[in-house]
Amino acid sequence: MTGYVIPEGRVQISLSGGRTSAYMLHQILEANGSLPERVQVLFANTGREMPQTIDFVQEMSSRWEVPITWLEYDRTENKVGYKVVNHNSCSMKGEPFEKLVYSKRYLPNVMTRFCTEELKVRTMKRYLVNELGWKKWSSAIGIRHDEQHRCRKESKDRWAFWYPLVSSEVTKQTISDFWDAQPFDLRLMNVKGATPNSNCDLCFLKSEATLAAMAREHPERAQWWIDLEQNVGSTFHKRRNMKSFVDFVDRQQDWIFNEESYLCQADDGECTG
Repeated sequence: MTGYVIPEGRVQISLSGGRTSAYMLHQILEANGSLPERVQVLFANTGREMPQTIDFVQEMSSRWEVPITWLEYDRTENKVGYKVVNHNSCSMKGEPFEKLVYSKRYLPNVMTRFCTEELKVRTMKRYLVNELGWKKWSSAIGIRHDEQHRCRKESKDRWAFWYPLVSSEVTKQTISDFWDAQPFDLRLMNVKGATPNSNCDLCFLKSEATLAAMAREHPERAQWWIDLEQNVGSTFHKRRNMKSFVDFVDRQQDWIFNEESYLCQADDGECTG
């Protein structure tokens, strides 16, 4: 458990609401006991998380007796800020995301992913700096050993990166085995260690296959993405708009979901073969 020992100084634990970051939090708690005041566990809600994710964050806080601060991006007139919310008051209809998009008057995309930066990273930074007065800290990020290519070695901002799952050689299988043995779990399907429906529901970075399944199962959630594209007059992805994509899925029979070669399985729908 040495990889989970809290480093010196102030520490931020970023919780996405998925199984991996939740596992990371559990292991840090196991290795250190109750967290000191210099450690903050933060969950930044975009408003497009599935209800199961919202409930999962609340349940781990209650079961593990760990305080989790819920944050949301906020904007009033020309001032960017944040709101501290909770399980009962958090946004569920994409309100933080909409505030961000309408303030910029264009949509995020594969090349310009300002949604993650603003809704999560900078929202948590604003809270730590403005609310708590932090100047420097370590940021625990839930990246596994089998995806360490995603790690950034250095930060140009106020924090240093801490990757406890990488140093502890945690893989997808480690995560799956852990949650199989727990009395509770994220109530979203687990597909070979991945959770397609986690994070923003129809995020443009997800594969065509995942988006098609989401559109078929949750048409009301797909409609939010369609409306935003139409209101802004742009698209999240250069090769498709959500309305045409959802209309296409609606016209197809179920066989397209069983034929792996029909819909692109790669992240952000870019075929790699």
